[in-house]
Amino acid sequence: MLVHICCSVDSHYFLEQIKKEYPYEKIIGFFYDPNIHPYSEYILRLEDVKYSCNILGIELIEGDYDLESWLKSVKGYENEPEKGDRCTICFDKRLSITAQKAVELDHDKFTTTLLISPKKSQDKLKIIGNTLAQKYNLTFIFKDYRSGNGMELQAKEVKKYNIYRQDYCGCMFALNAQREYQDRLADELISPINKQVLPESIEERLQLYRKRDQNSTLIKQRFLNYRLLNAKVMVKKQIISSYFLCYSTIKNKKSTGKIEKLINNIGYFARDEIKLLSLDTFNTIANTNYKTTMELSYSPPKFKDELKIRDKILNNSFYNLSAIIVLDKLEDIKYNIFCNAKIYEDTQYNTLIC
Repeated sequence: MLVHICCSVDSHYFLEQIKKEYPYEKIIGFFYDPNIHPYSEYILRLEDVKYSCNILGIELIEGDYDLESWLKSVKGYENEPEKGDRCTICFDKRLSITAQKAVELDHDKFTTTLLISPKKSQDKLKIIGNTLAQKYNLTFIFKDYRSGNGMELQAKEVKKYNIYRQDYCGCMFALNAQREYQDRLADELISPINKQVLPESIEERLQLYRKRDQNSTLIKQRFLNYRLLNAKVMVKKQIISSYFLCYSTIKNKKSTGKIEKLINNIGYFARDEIKLLSLDTFNTIANTNYKTTMELSYSPPKFKDELKIRDKILNNSFYNLSAIIVLDKLEDIKYNIFCNAKIYEDTQYNTLIC
């Protein structure tokens, strides 16, 4: 039996039950989910499924990540609500490829862990599965493991094995609609060009879950998160090279003025609590040796290290959201500064090794 797997949250308990019901069946997992975006999220879910299948002793096959093909399939349905026609097309594509893979592997049965997801229509999945089964001379195994106390048992398994619990289906269109409804930033789709790993980013989660094992405990906590959306410094209508440290904000997103005073080589702007410092001063404080702010911008310190640098500059002044900007050099000229940043409440997991 070939089992299409969407994610570990849905697959772990489902696969356990399938193994119990079909003890003499050779069960193989098939991870085919080109709908998942961005790619880092796809990798995170794939690695989590590998972790789950390893615990369960189930062989796993990875399908192609043919995102472009998936996008063509759902073209024109981008604004459909979740559970609408776009989802039907998505189910049909993923199960069709699964059925073809089952034939290729000489299996006579197939199913999908999407059946246990509370946000998926079992009726649609049953119709699609049975239609494909007839087309490819297979048997579609329909199982409703979420009825009764199935969801409760599933949640216990997820918690027991520290399985990754994503909070969106994977589709970028559903994510945008979901975040808009929640009035939340879709930070899953934000990845800085300098590849700095940001708090509660997919990349940070990937690092966390790669360290996790069955003996770990994941501790959830609330914190104030930050994303710099865009920023620049201009002199005489020309953009000059600059670097904005994390948690830099400016009221009304822009400010104009000169450095009013210089204390310990840190320039205090005339307004909006902005601090400016030269790259040489930054290197001294941070114990780094960047040659230009361009180099700093493309290869910054780790986020936690940058927070420590920020605290040194502000003399350990926590909860300070003043903009701190690094320039190649400080001059007695008029600066036009723009900073569009988002500060928002968020939650993240830390690992406690027991």
